[in-house]
Amino acid sequence: MTKNIIALFGSGVLGGNTDKLLKEAIRGAEDAGCTVERINVCDSHVSPCVQSYGCMFENKCMIDDGADKYLNMLKKCDGVIIATPTMTYGIPGALKCFFDRCQPFYMAKYYRKQPFITKEHAKIRKTLFICIAGMNTADVFTGSVLTAKAFCSIIDCKYSDELLQNDLDTIQKIENKPEVLKAAYEKGFALGKSISDARQ
Repeated sequence: MTKNIIALFGSGVLGGNTDKLLKEAIRGAEDAGCTVERINVCDSHVSPCVQSYGCMFENKCMIDDGADKYLNMLKKCDGVIIATPTMTYGIPGALKCFFDRCQPFYMAKYYRKQPFITKEHAKIRKTLFICIAGMNTADVFTGSVLTAKAFCSIIDCKYSDELLQNDLDTIQKIENKPEVLKAAYEKGFALGKSISDARQ
């Protein structure tokens, strides 16, 4: 039985705070018995959705840029970890483009009533959302969380847990918050264990 998690890295900064948190979450999920495939979204060269709506009638996107490979990975996986910074009160453009290109999931599920994910598989599939922000304001994560939840609903992978850390402009290095790094590992482990237990 597969126990596979897709990790979506939404930052363009390797070795930064988002990357470090994602690596801890991945380590936790792997320690729980899952295989994790990481996608550095900024390097995926996925084009924006152009709203041609070919996916209303076909099970794929009409844009031939390799995005179907990632859509197939999302169809098969048992869980998702999303790690991203917040930019202008939302997720960065490359990750938003990636989410938007999952429109074939939306059309299959809501338009044709023939979702890619079976009901049995949907019961297993869960998402961990990790998000950081430089600002220390009450609503800094609102846009990012709403977008992530919509994405999870579209791909039938329940938004089950989150790790949100603001005020990075002051904190600067996530190593200054060891409890947050620990939480990333623990939440990754919990996601992996849930999937591993369901796949027994």
